[in-house]
Amino acid sequence: MKKIKMNVTGRVQGVGFRYMTKMVADELGITGAVWNEENGSVSIEAVGTDEQMVAFIQKVKESPSPSGRVNHTTIRLAPELKETKNFRVTN
Repeated sequence: MKKIKMNVTGRVQGVGFRYMTKMVADELGITGAVWNEENGSVSIEAVGTDEQMVAFIQKVKESPSPSGRVNHTTIRLAPELKETKNFRVTN
């Protein structure tokens, strides 16, 4: 399984971005979490197969929320992530 941490900046808070990200994750079978950061960005932890992750990252970069806009993403491998049974929205 591929495990990543991702941070997304742009118009990503107050536009349903976290909940739409969860919908995409659930649709693709990705597990993990998404939450707002105090600096206005959104952070994501995601676990899935290589194929699932390629599709998930692409959809996040395109903004899963129609009202949102992604300006920049940072992605790093995160082998320390624990596998969970679902994808959750926190804070």
